[in-house]
Amino acid sequence: MNAIALGPLLLSLPRLFALGAALLLLLTSRYCLPLPARQKSRWFSGLILCWLVGARVGYVLLNMGSFVDAPLEALKLWQPGYHPLGGFLAGLLWCAWSLRNSLKALGIAVILLILSSALWLVAVMVSVDEQRFAVSALPEVTLENLDGEPVYLPDLAARGDRLIVNLWATWCPPCRREMPLLEQADGLEGVSVVIVNQGEDLLPVVRYLDEQALSFEVALRDPSQTLMARFEAPGLPTTVLFDADGRTQEVHVGELTRAELDRWLDN
Repeated sequence: MNAIALGPLLLSLPRLFALGAALLLLLTSRYCLPLPARQKSRWFSGLILCWLVGARVGYVLLNMGSFVDAPLEALKLWQPGYHPLGGFLAGLLWCAWSLRNSLKALGIAVILLILSSALWLVAVMVSVDEQRFAVSALPEVTLENLDGEPVYLPDLAARGDRLIVNLWATWCPPCRREMPLLEQADGLEGVSVVIVNQGEDLLPVVRYLDEQALSFEVALRDPSQTLMARFEAPGLPTTVLFDADGRTQEVHVGELTRAELDRWLDN
C-alpha cells in the first residue's frame, strides 16, 4: 500500500518520507550552515515553500492533459501530485538567490539539499520495490447491490472491461470528493467502476447517491467490510484497478486524482 493510517487520517508514504527528509534538513542546517539563526530560518522556510510550488508546477506541466478541462484541479494542493525534480530545481534557485552573498553557506546548503533529496528518493524507491498487492485478482466474494441482489465479484470480469473497484463511505470527505471523477470514468468505453460502500446501512448510501445525483451501473454494499480486509486497506478511500481478466494492476489509497486515473487508463 502507498499509505499508512494515523488514527482517522491517511498519510501517503512519499509525503511521510518527505516530512522526515525536511526535518533532517532542518536539523543538519541548524548545526552546519554558517548563518545567523534568523537567516537560517528565512532560508529554510523559503526553501520549503519554493520546493512545494516548484514540485506542484512541475507535476501540472507534465500532466497538462489532465488539467486542461479542469484547470482549478491544479489548486487542490492537498491532493497527490508533486514532481520531485521540479521541487529540487526550485529549491536550488532559492538557495542561489537567498545565499548569493555567502558562497560558503551556499555550497553547504546545496550539499544538504542534495543529500536530503537523495535520502527521500531512496526511501520512496525502496517502499515501491517492497510494495505488493494483497490480492492478485478479484476476490471470490459475493456482495449485495442496492436492490438487495447478490453480485459475485469475479463475474464482473466477464464483461471484458477494466474494472475500478472503489471502497468508500458517506462519512469520508476524500471519498465524496472523488465520486464525480469515478462517475465520469464509469461512462468511458471499456471501463467499469464498481463502488463498494464499507460498513454502512442501505439508507444513508442511497440517500447520498440520490442527493448528489450520482449514478453507477454497479453500486454494492459491504456491511462487514470484507473487501477492506481482503485488500489490507489501511483506510478509505481505497481504489483498485483490475484488468479485463480480473487481475490486479494498481492499488491507490487516499483520494484519487484525475491525473492518476488518466495514467491508469492510458497504460
